Amino acid sequence: MLGFPAEKTPSMDFSTARPSSRPPRLAITASFTLIAVFVIWLILPRRSDPQDEVLPLPVISKAVAVLNGETVSGTVTFTQLFPTAPVTVSGEVKNLKTSTKHGFHVHASGDLSNGCASAGSHFNPFERTHGAPTDIDRHVGDLGNIETDSKGVASFTFEDSLLSLNGPLSIVGRSVVVHAGTDDLGRGGDDESLKTGNAGGRAACGVIGLAA
Repeated sequence: MLGFPAEKTPSMDFSTARPSSRPPRLAITASFTLIAVFVIWLILPRRSDPQDEVLPLPVISKAVAVLNGETVSGTVTFTQLFPTAPVTVSGEVKNLKTSTKHGFHVHASGDLSNGCASAGSHFNPFERTHGAPTDIDRHVGDLGNIETDSKGVASFTFEDSLLSLNGPLSIVGRSVVVHAGTDDLGRGGDDESLKTGNAGGRAACGVIGLAA
């Protein structure tokens, strides 16, 4: 037999390269970036939804009503140092009957679209009977009488502890009415006395609005 040299089989190296023990730099950078962003998000102040914010109500310290009637006119000012303080009522009303007392009330409505007639009844949120300003049983709007001088001018200043310019019982937006007759302060002995004080017609009125 003829001898032939044996063919050499090429050696194959199946060993694989060992992976690097160091993570890729890109992954490390991305991880640190995400962590930094998360930390910044945690510490930064966040604004709440405006719909969830409760805005504080403004404190009203002064209001004014300009009164007008067919002949009667005047201005009434209401001041309150803080929301639970008494209200000081001061003003001047002209062209009333001379040397007489005239019923003076806060009425429930500020609607004067039909003149003083549409101002509603006395402001009476506690549904009590009509009375004097010093009575326990009275309307909040019962302010008694104002008295005129010999020229038909009533100038007055007094305090009332039931009135308020603030809170759910605020008189702002309601109206002031000066009556043609004298308020009997609920002592007239009839049903009307316990409703209106028999103070007669409405000589002048004005809406209580915020003062500048």
